[in-house]
Amino acid sequence: MPYLLALDTSGKSCSVALLYQQPGQVDQLFALHEIAERSHTQRLLPMVSEVLDQAGVKQQQLDAIVYGRGPGSFTGIRIAAGVAQGLSFGLDVPLIAVSTLAAMAVQAHELYPNCISLCTLDARMNEVYAGVYSVDKSEPDLALVVQAEQVLAPANLSMPEGAYVLCGSGSEVPDFPAAIVDQAQCCLPEMEPQAAQMAMLGAALFGQGKVSLPEHGLPVYLRDEVTWQKLPRYQ
Repeated sequence: MPYLLALDTSGKSCSVALLYQQPGQVDQLFALHEIAERSHTQRLLPMVSEVLDQAGVKQQQLDAIVYGRGPGSFTGIRIAAGVAQGLSFGLDVPLIAVSTLAAMAVQAHELYPNCISLCTLDARMNEVYAGVYSVDKSEPDLALVVQAEQVLAPANLSMPEGAYVLCGSGSEVPDFPAAIVDQAQCCLPEMEPQAAQMAMLGAALFGQGKVSLPEHGLPVYLRDEVTWQKLPRYQ
């Protein structure tokens, strides 16, 4: 297992995780997650140092930087992408972009392994970011897309087929369909993306060579009026 550092500042929290494996041992995961509204830029790098110190790992040992590329707060995902890009350039290691919604799905799967996950975030302007995922640890990508991530009015959301968990702040947006809430096996409106699950997704992508050059470390927005391209990849 490579040494992977994961970063996320897509919401109210600041989140950092380190995932690696020593020979003959199970995966080692060190993670910090704290509420840091309006202080992401002040907290992110100190938290990186703290996680590395806890693990006894040097920056030079890192094999890739994983980051939450969005969707989420416009400012927040720019911060994570910028710091990840700087570390990637400085250490000469690739980047791995991870969907914040997919990371939430992995988190939900840890609690409800027999359900798919409808992951939502408040997108402001009476809209939600939403995606549906099925998590399977035997699959190369770990989180399989059931319904692609999108931004839309909550009234336009489709009911997932089968047993599902409803995650994230999108469920608290006005006009969110009551039927979707009522049919969910569980509602987790306080759930936010976390770097720990991003590291797991990053490890799956790293194993397939799905990494990016540091100059391509861009956030991904879903709104049409914001012009960003999806992250290119090289193998």
